[in-house]
Amino acid sequence: MTKAEIVDQVAAEADLSKGEASRAVDAVLNAIQDALVRGSEVNFTGFGKFSSSERAARQGVNPQTGERIEIAASRVPRFSAGSGLKKSVKGG
Repeated sequence: MTKAEIVDQVAAEADLSKGEASRAVDAVLNAIQDALVRGSEVNFTGFGKFSSSERAARQGVNPQTGERIEIAASRVPRFSAGSGLKKSVKGG
């Protein structure tokens, strides 16, 4: 599903114009992104939790040359599905 399809579905379900739905979807995504940049968690009870975590530096291998390379430490986004989402995807 693309962002445009999500905007269409939000517009239909919330009785909004596509422009209003697009701004609403953008606002939600920006709020989640801003919270993760600040190091906060975003929790939607029953749906899931967005968070960020530190990934340590590690050794890797260049698949083309077989040469060992150093992969720098980084901060990455994470998503943990909530019980409600898991049940609905599972079909329960």
